[in-house]
Amino acid sequence: MIAGIEGKLQARSANGAVIKVGGISLSVQMPTSTLSALGNIGDKVQIFTHLQLREDSIALYGFATAEELDTFRILLSVTGVGPKVALSVLSAMNPGQLALAISSGNADMLCHIPGVGKKTAGRLLLELKDKIDGIAIGTPVAEGNELTAALLGLGYSPSEVTSAISALPASPELTIEEKIRLALQHFSGR
Repeated sequence: MIAGIEGKLQARSANGAVIKVGGISLSVQMPTSTLSALGNIGDKVQIFTHLQLREDSIALYGFATAEELDTFRILLSVTGVGPKVALSVLSAMNPGQLALAISSGNADMLCHIPGVGKKTAGRLLLELKDKIDGIAIGTPVAEGNELTAALLGLGYSPSEVTSAISALPASPELTIEEKIRLALQHFSGR
């Protein structure tokens, strides 16, 4: 199995990239979050990969982080969710935002993702509820369960909380009180 690749970025498209590894150019499908993190054509890139072998095709999927790769694999375990929908989910939200949507049972947040209707959102909520621990919450959301709980406790919706936490500066020196104050400023600035 191909766990990752390192090479030179040769080309980029709306749903993937071509990476030259040695003398071989590999076509890799990716979520937009990974595509935007790749850099410029000719840059050296390193990605985590998932190889899918089927009777009629071979496909390689690439991710900027191990958390995205793990989340992709968890999404594939859901009935009716294939690679295209899993990439669409990861293009629309990071693993932490997905974990928040699932833990809060927010089907509306999932229904805004292209390719995810009410039935698929319901299946995601149902089948991933017990697997939520496998989805990395080490993104802006997990910064705090404390911060998330405080904002949810103030009556903000999970999608508003995710938006506010994503907008926070990535400064480790900020206290929880400062983060709450900044999040409240985010809400008042809408």
